[in-house]
Amino acid sequence: MATGGNAIRGTRVGAGPMGEQDHGFHADRVAVAYWDALGNETVRYFAAGIAEDEIPELIDSPHSGLPAGRDKANPPALAKNEPYKTHLAYVKERRTQEEADALLDDALSQVRERRGQI
Repeated sequence: MATGGNAIRGTRVGAGPMGEQDHGFHADRVAVAYWDALGNETVRYFAAGIAEDEIPELIDSPHSGLPAGRDKANPPALAKNEPYKTHLAYVKERRTQEEADALLDDALSQVRERRGQI
């Protein structure tokens, strides 16, 4: 008993000829390499027609999280993070101790005046 073959078994309807390699138009691309301070290389692809000034000079490296630049010999250094400042720290940067005392005295006198303590 000979078994009949099914020629379209395992293919999608409308899939086209078997073994078709080209599934659409592939745009021309340009590869740009970036390096971080640890020497990790990351390649990003951009459209071939993009202007040079639209390609970023720095990216965040997905390997280390450090900034990565296009110059392998001189990768960008990690920017030093400032510690978190409280509201009081910012106020102390703007005001001297004498100004702070004068403002406090003025505010206290206004509160006492409202309460009728003066």
